[in-house]
Amino acid sequence: MAFSKVNRRAKIKRRIRKNISGTSAKPRLSVFRSNKQIYAQIIDDSNGTTLVSATSYNNKAAKGTKIEQAALVGKEVAELAKKAGIETVVFDRNGYLYHGRVKSLADSARESGLKL
Repeated sequence: MAFSKVNRRAKIKRRIRKNISGTSAKPRLSVFRSNKQIYAQIIDDSNGTTLVSATSYNNKAAKGTKIEQAALVGKEVAELAKKAGIETVVFDRNGYLYHGRVKSLADSARESGLKL
């Protein structure tokens, strides 16, 4: 029997997370994508804390397509990371394909000066 979409993503997520984790020197940029919104967090896994977060939910400038909203969230999380003194992160696509909104967020964060 085939995996459901949720089980398939969970399996991919476990496979990714066993190889990457965030430290205080190089935290993890985690992306969550719902049907309507996109969320990004920079996480220090060694301390179990979220250092920076950004979302399209409360972003008033996030108008347009979902890909454009993801680009704005990527730019916002990169700017907040710079203010917090974070320059380099490990990218965690969270089981999603590196395509569309996830790729747009990552590219925008790179263009804003964050090293992925």
